[in-house]
Amino acid sequence: MTLHKTRNILLIVVLFCSPNSLSAQRSLNFKIFRETVEPIFLQPRGGHGPSISPCASCHINSGTPLKLQPLQETEDGQAYWSEDQSRQNFEVVSRLVVPGQPERSRLLRKPLSVAAGGAVFHVGGKFWQTQNNPEWQLIATWVGNSDAPADLAALETTPSPLDFNFFQTCVQQIFLNKREGRMECTNCHGSGPRGFAQTIPEDRSYWNFEESRENFEIIKRYVEPGYPLRSRFLTHPLAPEDGGDNYHSGGRRWFSKEDPEWKMLAAWVKGENGRCLSY
Repeated sequence: MTLHKTRNILLIVVLFCSPNSLSAQRSLNFKIFRETVEPIFLQPRGGHGPSISPCASCHINSGTPLKLQPLQETEDGQAYWSEDQSRQNFEVVSRLVVPGQPERSRLLRKPLSVAAGGAVFHVGGKFWQTQNNPEWQLIATWVGNSDAPADLAALETTPSPLDFNFFQTCVQQIFLNKREGRMECTNCHGSGPRGFAQTIPEDRSYWNFEESRENFEIIKRYVEPGYPLRSRFLTHPLAPEDGGDNYHSGGRRWFSKEDPEWKMLAAWVKGENGRCLSY
């Protein structure tokens, strides 16, 4: 462990052991966030591309739940956030953690390997292989030294699992529906790691059961059951003005969350399957 990281951990211990921190209800600490957690978002990871760029390189420009503020730059080229921007980042990050419960916090689970208790998929890759990673430990200490909310039991609700039958008969129809000025989803997503609309054999016009299952397993990587706006499947083609990502190579399929397709998919993600759309 580097001297810098050791010093950060000691700083956390000192701050949390100070008399001012021993209140009846300990909330997430902004000072510690700004001095030890927020800098992690700027740590270089080897270059540009999934899992090797700083967190900020994606989370400033995307419509993901971890939407960070644009960076400022000093005269000598050092990137930073102003205190006001850090407070805005703090508010965003606070919604992605469960105080007192690091292992249940989205911020800690997304980049963590599945074997170590992480989420199934993170577009930016898995750069914490174990919970012993110093960065993971820093954030976990910050989260763990705040008190769990009094209504923690409400967080125990498990979202309904995604309905495969609805996916097979209704969701997949969207992949074949060409909109004016746009390509079908199958043009880009017909193969590869993001191939949730794999190429259909020439002698058929739709996916069979096995192919639909394969598509379903891939699409699950981009969906967080219960949370449409945390699901990249719904935010990536959505206009940024309505909560979508800043860029989608296939263009904007939905310009509003009021689009019937988007509403149908959002209901599916929330476990509220409705009727299939007619094409």
